[in-house]
Amino acid sequence: MSARRWAVGTGAVVVLVATGTWAMRPGTVDTRLWDEIRPVVEARLAAESQGTGHGEDVSGLHTRWFCRAEALDVAERGGEVRAGVDTLCLEYGVRDGGLVECGGGKGPQVVRLERDPHGGYRVLSREAPPDGAGNADWTEAHFGSLSRAALDGTIASDTLERAARAHFGLPADAPVGDCRIR
Repeated sequence: MSARRWAVGTGAVVVLVATGTWAMRPGTVDTRLWDEIRPVVEARLAAESQGTGHGEDVSGLHTRWFCRAEALDVAERGGEVRAGVDTLCLEYGVRDGGLVECGGGKGPQVVRLERDPHGGYRVLSREAPPDGAGNADWTEAHFGSLSRAALDGTIASDTLERAARAHFGLPADAPVGDCRIR
C-alpha cells in the first residue's frame, strides 16, 4: 500500500512541476514576425523618448536615445500586429572621450502595427502604463499571466552601450559615466 501512495504522490509532484513550468513561460511569440517588426518598434521607442532625459539639460552635450525591446507576446490578426514588449531605453552622450548615460526608462508596452504597402511595417499606436499606482492594473489588463511573469526579467544595457559607442565613434572599451556628474 505504501508503494502505491508513493507512486501517486510522485505523480502529483510531477504534474505540479510541469504545470508551474508551463505557467512561467513567456506568452506566444511569432519569432519570424518579431524579427520583422523589432527594428520598427525599437526605432519608434527611441524617437518617442526624445526630450525626456537629462541630456538636454547639460550644456553642449549632444545625446541620442537607444532602445531595446524584448517580445513577450506577438501575434498578427486581420493585418494588424499586436506586440506586447518589455522595453529598456537609455539616453547616451559623449564627454571627455567617454560615454555618459543621461536618462532612461524600463517597462512594459503594447505596440500595434500594420503592414505598409511596400512590405514594411508602421506603428499605429503605442501604449505604456501610467506612472504610479495604476501601473500594476494596466499591466494586468494588457498582458496575460504568462507574459506578466516574463516581465520580472531584466534587459541588459550592454547591447545599448555597444550601439551608443559605435554611433558616437568611441572605442569598444570607452568608459560609461553619468552625464549629471562632472
